[in-house]
Amino acid sequence: MTSTGPSVAARTRSLPLAVLSWSLILAALLLAACGGGSRETSSTTTTTAPAPAASPTPAETVPKIVAFGDSLTAGYGLRPQESYPALLQKLLDADGFKYEVVNAGVSGDTSAGGVRRIDWSLEAGNVRFVILELGANDFLRGQPVGETKKNLSEIIKRAKSHDAQVLLAGMLTTTNTGRDYEVEISDAFKSLAKEYDIPLIPFFLEGVAGIDKLNQEDRIHPNAEGTKLVAATVYRHLKPLLEKDSRK
Repeated sequence: MTSTGPSVAARTRSLPLAVLSWSLILAALLLAACGGGSRETSSTTTTTAPAPAASPTPAETVPKIVAFGDSLTAGYGLRPQESYPALLQKLLDADGFKYEVVNAGVSGDTSAGGVRRIDWSLEAGNVRFVILELGANDFLRGQPVGETKKNLSEIIKRAKSHDAQVLLAGMLTTTNTGRDYEVEISDAFKSLAKEYDIPLIPFFLEGVAGIDKLNQEDRIHPNAEGTKLVAATVYRHLKPLLEKDSRK
């Protein structure tokens, strides 16, 4: 931390010489009066009680559910309370689950970007679940599915290393890249779920993608009504995990 005031040495140099001399003389007299700074040890021992350990704040003790993803998680084009993590929080509260949902969505993020920031997102403390929703921007750019799978694998491993359970959100591409590319994407998510023994939401935008009345003008991001369906889909797959976690 940088001090905003002058240093002790600077303040001392700024004192007039006469004042400084008197200060030194007074200090010497006080030191002599105290026996050169040494004091006789008292026969009575005073015991100082150790300071109590700081209690964790409520925010630290409530288990966390980190919604980790891109603009579909961040709530692009929506008010904060309309994002799927905010709606998920309401569903949890209504059913009496005591978890805090953390919106860790970043618009425009890719799976590679997720690898770079997952550790920071897990530092929220007491993270019990990670809802992993990434890959859409990779596929919009035609990135090799193998690269996306590798990045998602790394995110899953890091989440597990923090003792967090992962709920993987499957994604499909909206681009006309051919049937083979679409099958490769679907297989990648299924393979990750099997390899790491984690639950899979087959398609994050189930019942919403391609339906104009449930999407914004870009036909990619769900509107407020569409996001309600997204939250319901996520909750349907998350709830059994919460119930199992509550029984532990």
